[in-house]
Amino acid sequence: MKKRRDMGWYALFVLPLVFIFTTVVIIPFIIGIGYSFISWDGMPLNEKTFIGIENYTRLFADMRFITSAGHTVLFTIFSVILINILGLSFALAVTGKLRVKNAARTLLFMPYLIGGLILGYIWKFIFTDVFKSIGEMMGLTKIFFSWLLDPTYAVVAMIIVATWQMAGYIMIIYINGIQAMPEDVLEAAKVDGASFWQTLLRIKFPLIMPSFTICLFLTLSNCFKIFDVNFSLTGGGPSNATEMMAMNIYNEIFSLSNYGYGQAKAIIFFIAVAVITLIQVSITKKREVEM
Repeated sequence: MKKRRDMGWYALFVLPLVFIFTTVVIIPFIIGIGYSFISWDGMPLNEKTFIGIENYTRLFADMRFITSAGHTVLFTIFSVILINILGLSFALAVTGKLRVKNAARTLLFMPYLIGGLILGYIWKFIFTDVFKSIGEMMGLTKIFFSWLLDPTYAVVAMIIVATWQMAGYIMIIYINGIQAMPEDVLEAAKVDGASFWQTLLRIKFPLIMPSFTICLFLTLSNCFKIFDVNFSLTGGGPSNATEMMAMNIYNEIFSLSNYGYGQAKAIIFFIAVAVITLIQVSITKKREVEM
């Protein structure tokens, strides 16, 4: 009887979430798969023409889409590395003997609370007006200029903003992993005369491998799917040099009105991100077991 009552409570709380997830995510996703096989401009009164897999064959010859995929991979590699290095460094710093560690945690986490669109517009002002003014006042115009007008520096600017936003959030996950480490193991290493780097590489890193798995998954998926910062900071410019895959799909659907073709791109994008993150999780999970 008690078990049945507990199941009723579980259903009461879970079913509304399942219903929302199904109606907001699952059903639109299935409908989107159907749209990827048609030619349609997105206008309700206009005709939808079934064209089979033509949208999918077409996108593999779409150089703008392929270029945006290259931009996304490059951006993701550098961002994931920097975010995790900084996040782990912050976590080690605020779990040590730092006197202001509580205030430091708050300040480092705060950028994550700012919405991506607002964050992009704030940094857009910094990378254009502020940098230009600093360069003119200090005579350092080769370093401080409107970064967003230069293709290479615009990509660097996106990496900086993404790292600044996510490093504090990743820090919290690493903090939980560090605080969960058994104290007796660390004390034993200290008694045995292990140095800081020996303790870090041979004891702490293996013990926080579950945190590595979560952080790598979050940073990989978020960096691949980045859109809000891309939209507000660079808009894909200059000359599409910073157009990521999500931005390319958005432009295809809403700017060029190629709804079916854009949906085909979105499906391929989803598959690519799913495959990459699943491979990452499987590799890091094996490392957890080995360590």
